[in-house]
Amino acid sequence: MNGVLPKHASPVEEKIHRSAWTRPVTLPIPGVAARRLRILVPNVRPFQPRRSPRRPLLVAAACLAVLLTFFLLPRTRDSRQWADNWPASPPSEQSTLVFRRADLQRIWLWEIASGHYPSAQPVPSQIALTSPPHNPARRHRRTYLDIQSVFPNVAYPPRPVPGSVADMDSIMKYCNFSANKYVRDCLEVLRIGGGLDNGRRTRRGNTDDWKYIYTEHNATALSHDPPRPLAVPTSDPDALVKKRNAELEPPLVLPAPPPYRPSSSLDTPCDPENPKLFHMFWTGPFTDKPYLALLSFLYTQNTGMHLPQWPPGARVCRPQFWLWINPGPAASVPNPSAHQDMLAQLRSSPWASPFLDPRFKDVIKFKLWNTTEQLDGVPEIKDEWRTFKTLFNSGGHVISVPKDKDAGATDTSSSSATTTKKDEDDMLNRTGSKSSASYDRLSVILSDMARFILCHRFGGIYLDADTILLRDWEELWGWKGAFAYRWSRLEKYNTAVLKMHRASALGAFLFRTALRNGLDFHPMSVSTYMADAGMEPLLLRLPDALFDSAWLNTESYQRDRPPQPFFTEFADFFDTPAQDSAAPQALGFDGFFKGAYSYHFHNFWCVRPSSIPLSLYPSPSLPPSPSTDSDSDTDTRGRWKPFDPSRNWPDLGPRFEAGETAARAALRAERERERGRRPQAPAPAQAKAHAHAEAQEGTQDGERGEGQGREREGADKRDLDWSTVLKRTFEAYVRGEQPNMYGEWLVW
Repeated sequence: MNGVLPKHASPVEEKIHRSAWTRPVTLPIPGVAARRLRILVPNVRPFQPRRSPRRPLLVAAACLAVLLTFFLLPRTRDSRQWADNWPASPPSEQSTLVFRRADLQRIWLWEIASGHYPSAQPVPSQIALTSPPHNPARRHRRTYLDIQSVFPNVAYPPRPVPGSVADMDSIMKYCNFSANKYVRDCLEVLRIGGGLDNGRRTRRGNTDDWKYIYTEHNATALSHDPPRPLAVPTSDPDALVKKRNAELEPPLVLPAPPPYRPSSSLDTPCDPENPKLFHMFWTGPFTDKPYLALLSFLYTQNTGMHLPQWPPGARVCRPQFWLWINPGPAASVPNPSAHQDMLAQLRSSPWASPFLDPRFKDVIKFKLWNTTEQLDGVPEIKDEWRTFKTLFNSGGHVISVPKDKDAGATDTSSSSATTTKKDEDDMLNRTGSKSSASYDRLSVILSDMARFILCHRFGGIYLDADTILLRDWEELWGWKGAFAYRWSRLEKYNTAVLKMHRASALGAFLFRTALRNGLDFHPMSVSTYMADAGMEPLLLRLPDALFDSAWLNTESYQRDRPPQPFFTEFADFFDTPAQDSAAPQALGFDGFFKGAYSYHFHNFWCVRPSSIPLSLYPSPSLPPSPSTDSDSDTDTRGRWKPFDPSRNWPDLGPRFEAGETAARAALRAERERERGRRPQAPAPAQAKAHAHAEAQEGTQDGERGEGQGREREGADKRDLDWSTVLKRTFEAYVRGEQPNMYGEWLVW
């Protein structure tokens, strides 16, 4: 009927339609079928013409003029010419910038001259450089590698070429979430371009563009592409805004930039300006978390463990893993005997003692963390950090610490006073996070700052303790730029992986900026520092597919085409869903995010069901003395989820039998306490005899003796979880029962 006749349901509706300025509209409420949401919307009927057909056009023009005025007026008000007396940031922006543009230009030029910007991306327009700078990192000839296993050695992938470099521009092309790239596709490019398919490559179209690893040659040939012109500031010269009510930093003084040299021109395999150091920070008793991180390091990195000794003329730079131990609460006063105490605790820990074996002394080093010493070692803040009332600032959330407990106190006297159970649970006295209810917030905040201190003082790459390495990082070391990775869907930094150069201009900028913003090193705050100053390209924000492949899926992104394995939450790593539980044992390490460089499991707390013995959950230390508060024996709060609940001990073979025996004895004692009996601490000889007797006893399955005793500690799940499979894979390599991911055997 062409809509000529009115279609009002009632006279009231018709009246509203003809005369009211607004009219009600009802909308369905998702999940509530019987209710609807009632809202008022503008009623277009009063504006309809009665005589003049031009009236709607005039009304529409007036509305458009109002909208344009609303959107354009603020922009016009803020469009002022650049000057050193920058406008203060509006309260809503909260800018953190305290440097002049001339200083930002010096930082950029210093980093480029040092070879720390191998990217072809232009310098941001806010920096306003007038001419393209000479970039030595892009003036050498590059050869992109076709890395494949060669018959007949196709069972394992080849080691990366020493000195090779990952082209991060190519990786961003295929992995950038902002460009709608899928983690699954990114891992395929990383896997094939890195040669990790080892003889199982399926014929596809032309994949030459997937070659993202190259070697540099010390030749004067032109780069594979010419220098790109700089982006010139045009529409918004006021893009950089200074911190509100803050004085600008004095002119920045930087040393001469170190000369850039490709690896092919070095006299030694190791670049003194780019040391191969992994850093990790740990507070509290040593557990299975840093234990697995160290095992993954041995399993994946080119440490030469398969060789009787490291050859003097090796062409490979041998990486090292420095594990920094903070022995007491984050806010505690340093102890003069802390180093000896740390070593004693490591020797007595079943999880840590294996790594003190002489076989690992050149690649794994335990370092004592001293907050005062570390802060004094940073030139940019050493004269000013003591003026702060507290060092614990996380994203603007400041935690006050009494003066006598301040980690920065210069008094190094130790106290022999004992603390009560209540004191230990106090936030200021916690040493590591033992459960979700006793989360060590201060140590987490301290670690946010520690990672930048360690990289700025020593160089290298920092890793969070809940990180598992999945492949050799040779080409990541070769890329001379600094990087962290993306915070899932957000264009922010996650510094769980952080690479920076020692004593760099970028580091100086970050420490001075953090100092002027409350010594806040939270990843979101660092993201703001970098964005406010136009520095983001100097700290490349890599896609999380490289280090955190499950993150997007856990936040309901890309579930239509997930990677392998498919985790809908981080708990799936520890408790693999039944429908996917065939994969861990069938695929093993080879099927776990293959192509990624690491996996970040983001810690994981669990609430222990009453049906599961407490002994199956990781104990933060050896069994407490009989005087320990009995409430801890039946603690049902969230505790660390173990990687391997039924074998929650270091299973590294006869060479490390003492630590395994102690750990298993601790689990038995904890089980006895849970059953209401007081544990009896056996003598060392009795404990060893008991373990030997267990190993000789039979089981219903008739398995060999060594495995029988271990099975008695807790029955295996029929379908092992991913965390269990990875732990047992790494341990089998250390025992010498299977090679590492590159086919190298550790022979004792």
